[in-house]
Amino acid sequence: MNRDTPIHPLWLRITHWLNALAVLVMVASGWRIYDASPLFPFEFPAALTLGGWLGGALQWHFAAMWLLAANGLVYLALNLASGRLWRKFFPLSISGIWHDALAALRGRLSHADPRHYNSVQRFAYLFVICDIVLLVLSGLVLWKSVQFGLLRDLLGGYEFARRIHFFAMAALVAFVAVHLVMVALVPRSLLAMLGSRSGVES
Repeated sequence: MNRDTPIHPLWLRITHWLNALAVLVMVASGWRIYDASPLFPFEFPAALTLGGWLGGALQWHFAAMWLLAANGLVYLALNLASGRLWRKFFPLSISGIWHDALAALRGRLSHADPRHYNSVQRFAYLFVICDIVLLVLSGLVLWKSVQFGLLRDLLGGYEFARRIHFFAMAALVAFVAVHLVMVALVPRSLLAMLGSRSGVES
């Protein structure tokens, strides 16, 4: 085992941080867009939004959308081409998720090897990949409803696509919040994403 090799490959670290940037910009600008036409009886504080006004928020949102989509395609393509997707996220079972979730709640889930994902991590990362895909697809309907008419119909119409987009965003924000808590509890995971050379991927 070569201890001089980073835990995560360079392409993974680059796509991770680009994705973090895109998500931050999309959420903050998306909240400003939401405030211009709320779905529910509440608004997001202006201090947490990006863009200043609807037009500015849309420009930020579309710019981040292309970054998120392009970066996501590169991430998926390299994961598939390298075989990393299958090595890191599978096998996955309901019993395994349940077992590791209980262990985590009891403070008994080991994080000794940052190269190895437990079942809860595998499920969470696969979930957020699917969630981002849903965000992009529903976002395309909101952006070009006429041009993506078939997709709009598959998502239940424009208004239902808005709700899908909102709840997919909420799920992504929840994932990020939990992710940040876990990083605070296990700092070595952040070091690994910054290029720590304590081991290689298995």
